[in-house]
Amino acid sequence: MTRKRILFGLLGLFALYLCYLAYIFILSPKTNLQSIYLIPKDAVFIIESEQPVESWEKVSRSKAWCHLKKNDYFSELTENIQKVDTVFNDNHKLFEFFDNRSLFISIHMISPKDYGIFYVLDLKRIAKLQLLKTYLNTLLDDGYVLSKRIYHEHEILEVHDRDTKETMYLSFIKNQLVASYTHTLVEASIDQYNEPVLGRNLNFLEINQKVGHEDLFRMYVQYHFFDDYIKMYSDRPSDWVQRVSENFLFSGFYFDLDNNSTLTANGYTNISAVNEYYLEALQKSGTAERSIPQVAPNSTALYISYGFDSFSEFYKNFERVQQNDPEQFESYQTGIAKVEKFLKIDVEENFVSWIGDEIAVLQIQSHITKGKNDVALVLKANDAEDAKTNLDFVVEQIRKKTPVKFKAVNYKDYEINFLSIKGFFKLLLGGRFDEFDKPYFTQIDDFVIFSDSPNTLKGIIDKVTEGATLATSEAYKSFDQKFDSESTVFVYSNVPLLFDNMYALADAPTKEKMRKNKDFIICFPQVGLQLTPEDDLFESRLVLNYQDVEEVKKTINSVRTSTKPVPKIDDSANTEITDAVFDLAPIYPTDLNAKSFNKKYTNGNIRFEVDLKDGLKHGRYEEFYSDGTRKIRGRFREDEQVGTWRYYDKEGNQVHKKRF
Repeated sequence: MTRKRILFGLLGLFALYLCYLAYIFILSPKTNLQSIYLIPKDAVFIIESEQPVESWEKVSRSKAWCHLKKNDYFSELTENIQKVDTVFNDNHKLFEFFDNRSLFISIHMISPKDYGIFYVLDLKRIAKLQLLKTYLNTLLDDGYVLSKRIYHEHEILEVHDRDTKETMYLSFIKNQLVASYTHTLVEASIDQYNEPVLGRNLNFLEINQKVGHEDLFRMYVQYHFFDDYIKMYSDRPSDWVQRVSENFLFSGFYFDLDNNSTLTANGYTNISAVNEYYLEALQKSGTAERSIPQVAPNSTALYISYGFDSFSEFYKNFERVQQNDPEQFESYQTGIAKVEKFLKIDVEENFVSWIGDEIAVLQIQSHITKGKNDVALVLKANDAEDAKTNLDFVVEQIRKKTPVKFKAVNYKDYEINFLSIKGFFKLLLGGRFDEFDKPYFTQIDDFVIFSDSPNTLKGIIDKVTEGATLATSEAYKSFDQKFDSESTVFVYSNVPLLFDNMYALADAPTKEKMRKNKDFIICFPQVGLQLTPEDDLFESRLVLNYQDVEEVKKTINSVRTSTKPVPKIDDSANTEITDAVFDLAPIYPTDLNAKSFNKKYTNGNIRFEVDLKDGLKHGRYEEFYSDGTRKIRGRFREDEQVGTWRYYDKEGNQVHKKRF
C-alpha cells in the first residue's frame, strides 16, 4: 500500500510538472521581446540567422573561410564566436540547441582602435524556466568562476576563465539571452530594453522588412558608424569612406555561398535625404546597360558606372533635388551661368544634350609609371558626330577667350585635345568629380574620355587598339554575368590591381599592414556591387569571387611576364653595337604644351632630353651615360626619327651611326 502511494505521488508530481510545462510552453501569454530591441544603438554590422548552426557549418567548411582563418583578424573573430560555445559545452551541444532560434551578432567600436562583439539569442518560451539559469552552474568546470551583479534591476552573470583571464558577461532579459566579452555592451543592451533606439529606427526597419528571412544569414550595415570602423585600420580613410558614411543610412543583405566559395549578397540600401543630391537624382533616373567596358582597359583596377534612362533626364532630376537646398542650388546656378557667359556656350546644348545613358570613372593600373593611379572619366555619347561637333565648338570658344594655346595631338589616329575649364566637371556633376580639374580628352567611337593626364588617354588608346579591354576579358565577362545587365550604380574591382595601386601610395606603417594581409585580400580577385532603384530604395547585390591565392598569384605573374620589356643594350666594349641601340622606349610627357621633356638618373644627371611640339617629339634628342657623357644624338620630326643618328661609347668616341 505504501509503495502504491509513493508511485501515485510521483505520478501526480510528474503530471503537475507536465501541466507546468504545458502552461509555460502553450498556455502562458506570449510576452516575447524582439532581439533587435536589445542590440546597442551604435552597431556597425549586425549578422542575423534563424539557423545559426547550419549556417555557421556551411561557412566554416568553405574554402574561403578556411583560408581566411589564417588571418589574425578572422582568426580572432572565429575565436570569439567559438568561445561562446566553449563556455557552455565543448561538444557543440549548445549550438545545436541554438538552431531554429534567432541569433544576432553585432560589432561595435569600443575604442578608436578596437571593437567588441555582442550576441543576442532568442530562447523563446524556454527562457521562462528558472532552471535554465541554475543549469548554467553545472556546465562550468573548475576552470571557470561564476559571479553575479545587478545593473538597472537586471542580473548580469560574469563567467571568468581562470586560464585566459577573460570574462564573459551574460544576462537574461525576458526571452532573450545577451552575451559579450565587453561588459559595457551588455550594460548598453539593458539600457536599450528600457529605451530601444535601433529597433525603433524607421530607416532600419524599412530595410529589415525588405530583406526578409532567406537562407544562410542576413547582414546589416549602419553607415553612420562605418567611418569610425574604417579608422581602426587607417588614420586617414579616403574621401569615399566619408561619403559613404554621410550619404547612406542602412544596407541589409541576405547571403548565399556556392560550392566555389563565391559569396553573393542580395538586399536593399536606403540613402540620406539630407546630404546626397547625386544619389537621390540617380534613384529617380532609371537604369542602363553597361557598355563602357568596350574602352575600359583590362588593367582597370576600379570601374564605377552610373546608368540612367538618359543623361538629360538625370540632369533635370539633379537640378530638381538640389532645389531642396536653396543656397546650394543658387551656388550651382551661379557657377554654370558664369561659365556660359564667359565662353559664350550653352551647357545643356553643348554638353548635356549629347551625353548618353552611362558615365563612368575608371582607375587604371598605369603601364607608364609604377604605382601611379591613372584616373579617367568616360561619357558615352548618344551620337558620336554630335559629341565631336559640340566639343570642337567648346574648344574653339576656349581658344578665343583664354590665353591657353593648345594644338590637338594625334596619337595612333586618335585626337587628344585640352578642355581648359577649371573645375567644370565638379560644377556639372558634383564633388565626386573634382579630380578632373583641367582635363585632356579624346574620343573613341561613341565614348568621350577625359583625364588630367594625357598619358592616361594614351594608355587607354593603346589598350583599345590592342583589343585588351574589359569587354574582351573572359574573367570580367564571366563575373559580370552574376549581375543584372542593367543598373544605376555598378562598382567592379580587380582587387590585385587595386591592391598594387593603394600599396604604392600608402605610408610605411600601412604598407607593412598591407604586406602582412595581402594573401587575405587578393584571394577575392573580383568584387562587385550593383544598385538598382526600387521604390525609394536601392536594390543591392554584392558579389565576392573567391579564388585560391596561389592561382591568383599565377595569374598576376603571367600577366606581368606577357608584357614585353624594353630591350636593354649592354654598353660593354665587347658587345657588338647594332642598329638596335636606336630603338628608343616611348616617352610620356605630362604637359602637352611643354617645349621639351627629360628624365634623370638617381644622381641627378640627365638620362635623356628631347624637344617637343604639341606633345610630340620634334627636334633635338640627346641621351647620356650616368656620368654625363653623351651616349646618343639625333633628331625627330613629328615623332619620327630623321637624319643621321650617332651612338658613342663611354669615352665619347662615335662607334655607330644610322641614317633614317
